[in-house]
Amino acid sequence: MHQKVTIEPFRIKVVEQIRLTSDEERRNFLKKADYNLFLLHSDEVIIDLLTDSGTSAMSAEQWGGIMRGDESYAGARSWLRMEAEIKNLTGYPYILPTHQGRAAEHLLYSRIGGPGKVFISNTHFDTTRANIEFSGATAVDIPIAAALHPEAYHPFKGNLDIEKLEALIRLHGADKVGAVILTVTNNTGGGQPVSLANARAISKATKAHGIRFILDACRIAENAYFIKQREEGYQDMSYREIAQEMFALADGCIMSAKKDGLVNMGGFLALNDHELAVQCRTVLIITEGYSTYGGLSGRDMEAIAIGLQEVFEPDYLEYRIKSTAYLGQHLRNIGVPLIWPAGGHAIYVDAKAFYPHIPVEEFPGQALACELYLKAGIRSCEIGSVMFGKNNEQGQLIPAAMELVRLAIPRRVYTQSHIDYVVEAFRELVQERERVHGYRIAYEPPFLRHFTARFQPVVH
Repeated sequence: MHQKVTIEPFRIKVVEQIRLTSDEERRNFLKKADYNLFLLHSDEVIIDLLTDSGTSAMSAEQWGGIMRGDESYAGARSWLRMEAEIKNLTGYPYILPTHQGRAAEHLLYSRIGGPGKVFISNTHFDTTRANIEFSGATAVDIPIAAALHPEAYHPFKGNLDIEKLEALIRLHGADKVGAVILTVTNNTGGGQPVSLANARAISKATKAHGIRFILDACRIAENAYFIKQREEGYQDMSYREIAQEMFALADGCIMSAKKDGLVNMGGFLALNDHELAVQCRTVLIITEGYSTYGGLSGRDMEAIAIGLQEVFEPDYLEYRIKSTAYLGQHLRNIGVPLIWPAGGHAIYVDAKAFYPHIPVEEFPGQALACELYLKAGIRSCEIGSVMFGKNNEQGQLIPAAMELVRLAIPRRVYTQSHIDYVVEAFRELVQERERVHGYRIAYEPPFLRHFTARFQPVVH
């Protein structure tokens, strides 16, 4: 049978009740949260697209693995299974388990960062940038030009600009470059994939200059799907083999297993460098836990080992990418401006184009995220000048390159009818654009302000 509809390649065995809130309730909830969707309670949300991190539904096999978890303090069977799986996938000999990706970032960038160091990436994500800058180093983003034009088509819009990379190395000197970090897929840039040709060019440049090359690999399986579909020469390779080829080009990786590990908690740092691994392992033991469990229980490690296998299954990846594209295409059809083509894990709405009357100083992305919640109880995430903007010495906003709202889709959680509900909500928002106001920040912390900032509506 020729399959025209992309169906979920799983059956639902356990369900979680959703509370269907009213318009009035949502107005009160949002006001109580000071218009920051991170501060909402989960039972105040109908469809939660805040993040795809740690929000996956685990499989029956993973739940079975959880029951088999070995909770021994040192050398647990569950650790040996996870370690073997990660070594097989990445090819790196030194594996450090952590409770999530940002802990692995802290281990690595606190060791190789520091004042005077520069880190170069296609785009650093929020916790990556924060860990780098917290060390005193500088984080520089150099995506390709097409990445900054939402409607411009490019098959690998997540690529890093190689000419700019060479120029930055000449400018700062190779000894000042802490690492080149390739985020796959490029989350901040719209969940866009990176080609193997681009990764190979980065590997060549970093090796020539003696610079460390690190993969942020939390969505490596989704990236492998796009390579197989779009990059010539990889159609006959499996998704796992494509990922292994990309890992082989780098010197190590950080992974939040809460994404393509299909688990609710966990991550790891994997390295080729023995001396650096020893340094990081010392801090791991002090801050996370012993080196064979880090910040994880045995059951977590069992689930990760299984998830890293399941995520490369062809039926799963086909469903995952096509279901995301389904949301993107339907939103585009009703006139919602998006980063195009659709990425792997999320749809990114161009809030600046959606609300052209709201200036960047009033955060159009935050306005759209609030309106989407008020209209339909859908929680999303601003990825614009709230998350990445900075203030200069005069207190004036230096805006982000784009004003986006991310609709991150949890893995194996929502059905097509849930996604159709999101499309219906946007259909109504399109009709009401002109009446929407912006927001101002009433309180912000010095780092990662989007998590805990407080907002107030701007009334003209």
